[in-house]
Order: sequence, then structure tokens, then C-alpha cells
Amino acid sequence: MKWTTYLKSYQSYLRIERGLSKNTIESYTFDIERLCGFLEANDISVSPIKITAHTLQEFVYYISKEVNARSQARIISGLKNFFSYLIFENYRDDNPLELIDTPRLGRKLPDTLSLAEIDALIAAIDLTLPEGERNRAIVETLYGCGLRVSELVTLKISDLFFDEGFIKITGKGNKQRFVPVGMLTQKFIELYKNAVRGNGNIQKGFEDTLFLNRHGKQLTRAMIFTIIKTLALKINLTKNISPHTLRHSFATHLLENGADLRSIQLMLGHESITTTEIYVHLDRKHLTQILNRFHPRKNKSGN
Repeated sequence: MKWTTYLKSYQSYLRIERGLSKNTIESYTFDIERLCGFLEANDISVSPIKITAHTLQEFVYYISKEVNARSQARIISGLKNFFSYLIFENYRDDNPLELIDTPRLGRKLPDTLSLAEIDALIAAIDLTLPEGERNRAIVETLYGCGLRVSELVTLKISDLFFDEGFIKITGKGNKQRFVPVGMLTQKFIELYKNAVRGNGNIQKGFEDTLFLNRHGKQLTRAMIFTIIKTLALKINLTKNISPHTLRHSFATHLLENGADLRSIQLMLGHESITTTEIYVHLDRKHLTQILNRFHPRKNKSGN
């Protein structure tokens, strides 16, 4: 069998057995296609069953000159998953990438916005424009609920349970969770939904999609990035931000105000608490406050 045959089988496995999202499957596919491109460029004719650790080491050396350490680690991890799948299906007995180490990475924490900076972003939205109310609701929802941008653009009107104070989110791998939604966020969503959203010509198939573009269709992730970047430029914000910055700020502000990691994990939709621990940073001052507030010996002095 050729690489394409194994790749299609792997894609089906990721979609059906592991329930991964389309974007994640595309990322895994790209890693394998990059390897195939390397083999073709170097006239190396070998199947996934016969490829050796030596050939893969040459590929890793090649990509190390093309991409940064973080991207290199992601590619190696993706290929390891592919060969693990081949072992699972009894196509191979070994993983040729098993002894190839990924680059050591430091923790990369994204910029966090202060509440004042978030308020400034929202205040910079021109509400006289047709998309003004929509953009305000978008920023409020990203920050108020800590959503991924992919979760925001696929949010449905039928996912809003405001009477109960929740919205239903479909996250990675089509896993669903309920996230609490504050009154202010509800207010701005309702303003957009009731006063603005229905003014345009909503296209067939998008009747239940909450946030629409001017053509009456679902917004793209790129459009959300553009909205956030434009607002940042408008207020002369020097931080490098994206929609993900609002999600990170949501989690950080909750933690700094006393929320526990387990609750934040559930709201963010992280499978592992370890992801939440890496995702949310604390400064030393806040750690000292936590110790002084909660440790049983906080008022004791040494002799």
C-alpha cells in the first residue's frame, strides 16, 4: 500500500475512533504530507511499513533547519502518533521515532490583558456600525466564557440556556460542556441577537448560528482574529494578542480572584488538570497572598 492509503485509514481512525476535530486531523495529516514531500524530494522510495529510524532522523534534521523548536516538536509528536497507529493496526512492530527526542521547550505563556485593557478594547468598538453590536458580543463572550475561537464561531442560538445561566459548548473532539455565562455577557448577546442579527439575509443552514457575517453565514476564525487585532491597534496596545489571549485572561483572572483549578479546568474544557496548570500563570505576589490566607500556620511565628 502507498502512503495515501495508510493516511486515509489513519484519518478515519482519528475521526471515528478518537473523535478528533477536523482541524486536529488536518494538522496530523500535514505532518505526514511534509514527510512524504521530503522523501519525494530526495528520491527515497519507501512505504510507512519499511521506513527506518535513520531516514526519519534525516527528515528531523531537515525540518530543524526549516521550523522553530516548537513546530519541530509538534511534527515529531504527530509522526509518533501515526506510527503508533500502524503498530496498533499490526502493520508495524516498532515505532521508528521512539528513540528520536523532541526539542526541549520552555513554557510559553501568552500575554494576559488586564481588566482595564479588556474594557478599553470593548470601548473602542464603534457601535454605530452594523457589526458593532456583534463585535461587542463576540469580545464579551470570548472573555466572559473563556471560549476557544473555534467554539465561538460554531456557537448556536439553541446552545444558549440563559434561564439556567449556561451556554452549551462543543469543544475539541466534539466533546460538549456547559459553561456559566454572566449577566453582562447575556445582555450583550441578547442585544445583538434581538436587535441586529435578524436584519440581514440569513443563508440556509445558518439559521441557528449565533454570530454571522454580513452575508448571513458563519464567521471564520480568521475574521475573529482580524476583529481583535484591529481593536488592539485602535487603542495602541503593544501586546501581541489574539482571541486566545481573552481565553487566557479569563482563566488567569478567575484564578487570581480565588477560583480553584478544577473549576477552571471544567470551564475551559481541558481533559487534564496539567494543561490548566500550564495554561494559567500566577505571579509571586498572588502566591504569597494565597499562602497567608489559607495556610494553617499563617499567624504563627517561630521561636
